[in-house]
Amino acid sequence: MPTTEPARPAHHFVAGIGAGPANLSLAALGEDLLPGGLPLFERQPGPAWHPGLLGAHSRLQTSWVKDLVTLVDPRNRLSFLNYLVQTGRIYAFLNAQFDAIPRVEYARYLGWAASELGTVRYGTAIHEIRFADRFELVGADGPVATAEHLVLGLGTHPEVPPCLPPGGLPGVVLAERLDATLAGDSGATGGQVIVVGGGQTGAEAVLSLVRRGVRDIRWLGRRHWFAPLDDSPPANDFYRPAYQRFFHNLPDDVRHAYVGAQVLTSDGVSLETLQEIYRANYEGYLRDGRAPVMILPGRDVVRAGARDGVVTLWCRRASGGSERHTAHLVVLATGRRPAPLPLSAGLAELVELDGAGDPIVDHDYSIRWKHAPRHRIFVQNRGRLSHGLADPNLSLLPVRSAIILNTLLDRPAFTIRDEQVYTMWA
Repeated sequence: MPTTEPARPAHHFVAGIGAGPANLSLAALGEDLLPGGLPLFERQPGPAWHPGLLGAHSRLQTSWVKDLVTLVDPRNRLSFLNYLVQTGRIYAFLNAQFDAIPRVEYARYLGWAASELGTVRYGTAIHEIRFADRFELVGADGPVATAEHLVLGLGTHPEVPPCLPPGGLPGVVLAERLDATLAGDSGATGGQVIVVGGGQTGAEAVLSLVRRGVRDIRWLGRRHWFAPLDDSPPANDFYRPAYQRFFHNLPDDVRHAYVGAQVLTSDGVSLETLQEIYRANYEGYLRDGRAPVMILPGRDVVRAGARDGVVTLWCRRASGGSERHTAHLVVLATGRRPAPLPLSAGLAELVELDGAGDPIVDHDYSIRWKHAPRHRIFVQNRGRLSHGLADPNLSLLPVRSAIILNTLLDRPAFTIRDEQVYTMWA
């Protein structure tokens, strides 16, 4: 009886791993330019963008004009404005007069764009990328696809303090799991709760607890104050193509220093969120004689333990000395780190690394490796130290996508204009 050979996986000019905002932007801008479009392989079973952080009051810290396409192609059909028109919500949206749009709205916009593109393969986790004369994307059951070029938009994982054991501790949850925890445990809002992390996610976790009636919250952060996001015009100069070009050409040590100095233009807390927390404290004191949120900056958690349903955190104080805090529930909002690249051992050996052991990212977001430029590997959201704080941010998604597409197509398919600059950086 004749045997049937298994079908060969489809071959693509370029394939993307991950279907978050970065790769969706690239697919949207390249829809009519890339041969066959851009297939995206996404491990999630369906559209999802930080689903645990989409509370009713959470807002983007970026203007809706900075969507997937508009900064380089405002007539593109996958703009946020066209999404509002096509879904029939444009007038309601305008009448709501948002200063910053709800994150749940942005998540729906991403899902709409993915559906319109029709090139996202959900539920397809890529466990390993191999290379012979082409890239081979390998899933749980074997090869899924092959490609001449790759774009890796793998997103981030939660950063957990090193003092916590790898398996975690009972009573300690990530901020993205807070709503699910509170929904599944009616007693979770009783007693003391600790939130660790002084950024926007930590602040929103604090507000979520306050709105659920928690009246004993301790908010810990490492900085000596809970710093507001710097959204001033000079700060926003860092989030434009002209500055990215300047930044990329700086010496390594200068770029590292600049990223540290500019961090509050990206990682601070929205002023509106801070105001709401302080107002909740003021009103709580009027109502109950005590504020619901104890604000504790300058604390670095260095040790943790759990016993009999109580979590204990030991903190080093910025001013010297240490202190201990206990609670039945601890919420971690301690940042995020890039997901590891799923390169096979053989492929990883061909990649050029910097002094910290990370792939070197060139000006066009490709990484240096043995078989470039014939076969390119582009990385998204991994250029914080090479391209500045705008890279892991949503601000310049279409600009980065346009740069990648210009390289892939070997021609200036997009012109990035940023000519009216008043600042001379040094």
